[in-house]
Amino acid sequence: MAMQGRFHYYEGYSMKEVTFPVRVMYELGIKTLFVSNAAGGMNPAFKIGDLMVITDHINFFPEHPLRGKNFPTGPRFPDMHEAYDHELINLATKIAKEKKIRLVYGVYVGTTGPTFETPAEYKMYRTLGGDTVGMSTVPEVIVAHHCGIRTFGISVVTDLGGFDNPVEVSHEEVQEAADKAQPLMTEIMREMIKRS
Repeated sequence: MAMQGRFHYYEGYSMKEVTFPVRVMYELGIKTLFVSNAAGGMNPAFKIGDLMVITDHINFFPEHPLRGKNFPTGPRFPDMHEAYDHELINLATKIAKEKKIRLVYGVYVGTTGPTFETPAEYKMYRTLGGDTVGMSTVPEVIVAHHCGIRTFGISVVTDLGGFDNPVEVSHEEVQEAADKAQPLMTEIMREMIKRS
């Protein structure tokens, strides 16, 4: 099953609506979820166009996707130590090395948007341990994990922020950077699917 785009919280959807496709995936018997996003890079070692394998996340959404009556797909208080599957991360690393594709690794910070971050926000998220920041992914991953669906995630670093010389960013520039990196990400994910 493949989705073209997603429902974003900043568009006015509730968390139940944002994560509804994951619930459908669970009912269809999906066992593994691949997620991707365009994100601002805060790690000074990153470059625009880098593919960052998400190793963990920090949730800054004001509404939690599991708030309310507990779905019987998982426990009331799910453990989140391995929201991003280590075996899948290792497989992606192996494939990227074989294909000589640069991967970086880090923590994704999920925020509501729809504004891009201020320089002070970039610095705060970096201080808290974030490497990239974006407006999606975290709710879907939480629900997938609650459902027992293994998850692998990649952030495409589309802009850089939080450094001494802040750079203005536009949606068009973000889209352009994402379009350039997408074929490499697709190559890794296709090979992961073949080998999983």
